[in-house]
Amino acid sequence: MTWTAPEATRTTGPLTGGERETLTGFLAFYRSTLLQKCAGLTGGQLAEQTVEPSNLTLLGLIRHMAKVERIWFREGLAGQRPAPMYDPEKGKDADFEDLSPDRAPEDYARLVEEIRLADEVAAGVPLDTTFTRRGTDYSLRTVYVHMTAEYARHIGHADLLRERLDGSTGA
Repeated sequence: MTWTAPEATRTTGPLTGGERETLTGFLAFYRSTLLQKCAGLTGGQLAEQTVEPSNLTLLGLIRHMAKVERIWFREGLAGQRPAPMYDPEKGKDADFEDLSPDRAPEDYARLVEEIRLADEVAAGVPLDTTFTRRGTDYSLRTVYVHMTAEYARHIGHADLLRERLDGSTGA
């Protein structure tokens, strides 16, 4: 049986309420939107380059966002030092370039797990908590804003990639 990305329910965040609820709600919305854009596609479809001349793929976006989740939450905020997610010898863009449709189920599961771990390390941490990354101080608040912007930018890419794959469009 051929693996396909599972159906994903897009969450909606609060449109009123406190700052933390707003920040986490919007991030959850964009995270679930990326998963929704991939739902029902095979590993081969996720790895297909559909917008020439770009080499961007939905699988590359999945892999990239897993890396970004890890960098900002687990490595940055929590100070953890997990093993590299992708082979460092393949360069900083291995998340986008070193793709295998056969590894799509693992790559998808890795993103879902990194999201879970990110939420776990950020739970209960004050938004004003800071950490230093590459000589610059960041607050958890800034991380939430950055991650929301990162997902929002890539959701636009995902819209185009998905439409080219099978004509699916949507909000």
